[in-house]
Amino acid sequence: MHREYHRWYSPNLHRDMELLVFGHGGARVLFFPTRMARYYDYENWGMIKGLEEKINQGWLQLYCVDSVDQESFYSYWRCPRGRIERHLQYERYILEEVLPFSAEKNANSYLMSAGCSFGAYHAVNIAFRHPHQFSKVVAMSGRYDLTTPVGVFQDLLENYYDEDLYFIMPSHYMPNLEDEDNLNQIRKMDIVLAVGQEDVFLGSNQHLSTTLSGKNINHILSIWDGEAHRARYWRKMIDLYL
Repeated sequence: MHREYHRWYSPNLHRDMELLVFGHGGARVLFFPTRMARYYDYENWGMIKGLEEKINQGWLQLYCVDSVDQESFYSYWRCPRGRIERHLQYERYILEEVLPFSAEKNANSYLMSAGCSFGAYHAVNIAFRHPHQFSKVVAMSGRYDLTTPVGVFQDLLENYYDEDLYFIMPSHYMPNLEDEDNLNQIRKMDIVLAVGQEDVFLGSNQHLSTTLSGKNINHILSIWDGEAHRARYWRKMIDLYL
């Protein structure tokens, strides 16, 4: 399987960022890591190996990006406004650096965003905020409102709220989205939300699914047995949905 490691200094994040590329062609897949995880974790967990045939056949090309979650939403030492600003810098890194890099390597216009757990939040949020760029989103075991405590997971913004926060929470901005151009672009996407029946984030997925249905946005909400919030389940999910 073709594999490349890349590292460069990000002018948006003001530090070096790393990523892995798997495959030589096909649909481009922007693959976000789990909560505070790294760009190499999916490979270490055997998830890339499970897609080996699709990658070798030239059907998929994966871009496993790094995260800055510890500098954004999980940087408890930083004020909530600073966490939001760091996340927006990360989004610009993806849009202005990673995506052009991927397009230069691979001219295929079909672009997917995908992720597991916290990576599912990133995948859904960037695709819904920039729907003209994405053709498909696959989100597994995701949480789409980081301001509402659920189970052991707290409000990551400590009751802080502003306009920028509103526009990076899919469960907040999607119910009120009325721009027909953006809605029509989202309606063209293939959208898959996969979550376990016993996952603490089941309600978040159901809420987003209800919102999408109310906007006449076709999608799949796939509810798996048990919690299904582990790599052994995600290996099965990506094989089915990517």
